[in-house]
Order: sequence, then C-alpha cells, then structure tokens
Amino acid sequence: QVHLVESGGGLVQAGGSLRLSCAASERTFNSYTMGWFRQAPGKEREFVAAINFSGRSTNYADSVKGRFTISRDNAKNTVYLQMNSLEPEDTAVYYCAADSRSYGLGRQTHQYDYWGQGTQVTVSS
Repeated sequence: QVHLVESGGGLVQAGGSLRLSCAASERTFNSYTMGWFRQAPGKEREFVAAINFSGRSTNYADSVKGRFTISRDNAKNTVYLQMNSLEPEDTAVYYCAADSRSYGLGRQTHQYDYWGQGTQVTVSS
C-alpha cells in the first residue's frame, strides 16, 4: 500500500507559478510510473502529466505542454509538478497517482492504482 500526500497548492494570479509536491510513503515508489491529474468543478478528472520510474521519460497533456514540468526525486520519494504561466482554466483540484502495474506513461485514471487526497489550485484572472 502506497500513501501519497500532495502539497503546494494555493491561490495565484494568472501568469504566475506554483510547484506541487507529492510525497510517497514507500520506497517502492522508485519503481512506479507517477502521474498528475486534475479535476475542475463539474468536470471529469483529466490527465496532466506522467513520468516513468527513472525520470527519463515524460508525457504531457496538450493543454499544459510547454508550461508544466513533471520531475521526481527518488531519493526523497517525491514527484513534482512545476506549473508556470498559469491560466484561470488551470483551476482545479490536482491529484498525484502511482501506477504499480507498469501500464507505461498512462493517460487514463484506471491505469493508476494509488491516489493522493488532492490539493486545490486556484488561478485568478
């Protein structure tokens, strides 16, 4: 069982930046693909970014490509999401997720079996 805890959310003006962190409870985190998803009110949870176990491969949603960067520090059991040039449309609860079953850099929620509780990101115009 992997316990994930997100942090770093908050209120920011459009054009600003935030860095989200997701800390994992188990060393086995180091072998998992990790992903970030988000869910805005009234909308389905959507894929944002994913990173493989080594950090050498990443995958991004088109809506965030060039603005967001996913990274990981396996020594700290932590994955990050650096968000720059934030837009009001980025407002959502952001969740990190772990894939222990090796689906690859998945974009679907069912490909991840562990989830954090989420952190709110609000971008004001």
